[in-house]
Amino acid sequence: MEQYRQVFANNREWVAAKLNEDPNYFDELAKGQTPNFLYIGCADSRVPANEIMGLAPGDIFVHRNIANLVVNTDLNAQSVIEYAVVHLKVKHIIVCGHYGCGGVKGAMQPQDLGILNGWLREIRDVYRIHKKELDQIEDEEKRYRRLIELNVIEQCTNVLKIASVQKMYKKTGYPYVHGWVFDLHNGYLVDLNVDHDAVLHQIEEVYNLTV
Repeated sequence: MEQYRQVFANNREWVAAKLNEDPNYFDELAKGQTPNFLYIGCADSRVPANEIMGLAPGDIFVHRNIANLVVNTDLNAQSVIEYAVVHLKVKHIIVCGHYGCGGVKGAMQPQDLGILNGWLREIRDVYRIHKKELDQIEDEEKRYRRLIELNVIEQCTNVLKIASVQKMYKKTGYPYVHGWVFDLHNGYLVDLNVDHDAVLHQIEEVYNLTV
């Protein structure tokens, strides 16, 4: 309980520090949000979106889940994306994974993980799609890291399959979809250089929902 109570003490210190910097800080914060970024990341406690991007509250709209998945039947993720694109009009959607992801590691293990099976099957499907490439990587750690990257890329593709994303991009040229990986060992963000336009062109014959 001591650690729990400490959170409120930390909060009071944070409020005091913010007001010391700017007496109107919370008045401005309460006026609304106009973030340019939607961040879809892993729920891992070691990857705080605002902190690793060096941005303040109000700058990033955030959705997190195990292994940063964008699943078409996940109403939570789909609603967040819809709201960010249609109402907040974000300019960039970032799918950010991280090396050392426990969800991806679990999906690589041939074992029953109970209720997690259905969720992790999304990652196992990524492995199946890219099996030829992954099976050629003999070093297990390198194969693990590559699956983390491929999972991010596939989730970017899933974002681009969403009607609201396609329609807004066709209308305004935004949002632009990016794939990143956070490296826990050095703190750096790695841009996977997902080619937004190329991916959209690749899938549009089947997934074009702009008409």
